[in-house]
Amino acid sequence: MAALAMAATFPTLASAISIDAGDYTPLPAGANLGALYLQHAEDTRIYANGSRVAGGDITQDIGIARFIHYTSIGGFTVNPQVLIPFGHVGGSNQMSALGNNTGLADAIFAATVWVVNRPESNTFLGITPFIYAPTGSYDHNRGINLGENRWKFALQAGFITPIAPKVILDLAADATAFTPNHNFGATGATMTESPLFQAQGWLRYQLTNSIDLRVGGSYVFGGNQTVAGVSQANRQSTPSFLLGAAWFPTKAWQIIALYGRQTSTENGPLETQRFNVRVAHFF
Repeated sequence: MAALAMAATFPTLASAISIDAGDYTPLPAGANLGALYLQHAEDTRIYANGSRVAGGDITQDIGIARFIHYTSIGGFTVNPQVLIPFGHVGGSNQMSALGNNTGLADAIFAATVWVVNRPESNTFLGITPFIYAPTGSYDHNRGINLGENRWKFALQAGFITPIAPKVILDLAADATAFTPNHNFGATGATMTESPLFQAQGWLRYQLTNSIDLRVGGSYVFGGNQTVAGVSQANRQSTPSFLLGAAWFPTKAWQIIALYGRQTSTENGPLETQRFNVRVAHFF
């Protein structure tokens, strides 16, 4: 999953909660999962109201350390978890004035509750609340920040079911709400943001017992921002895709590698390429 956004002195566009295919497959109670995500993304174009207004590069190299514990509460499988994002974001060329930031991003706390758990048919439905705490690196005088200096609260539903022999469908939808950032930009203004929404889906083809091929799509919308009471007219409307593969070299380890990009955006930076790698250990 990727759930990180940079914060800058111009109103930035927060990210929704992207899933990896298989994220909503529960493990047995008592199991644990540790994962390391490594993500490289490049934003090379800036848009306003659907029109390109600038070039220049914003490069993001982000890692996320994630720990998940599976348990049973009241007959439901639940997986409390914590995610610690970290990394480096920097501007270059026409975006070099933004500078760069290296450090920790905001900590994320979550727990999925599976309301449908049918391993015999590989059908699952889970509900996940997320809390983002403002623990990350933030300075309102910086052009780019890894932290956002605000709380975020999100709710996501995820569904998995087979649709053909060796083919599995993953669907998810989420909504994110934001508290104000009362120290935004050089003047320390108040920035608010309307709710942000995302719909996404994956198709997986089970090539062998240990390897699957996967392709996914996402659409993020909403999230218009105001600064000092003035609308920034920067509502998001951003489709994207990812494709790649997952491999279990052993039963206790999984590696996922993905490539993708945003295909268009209404406002803000356009991500023109992204590389994701996840290494997970089950114990």
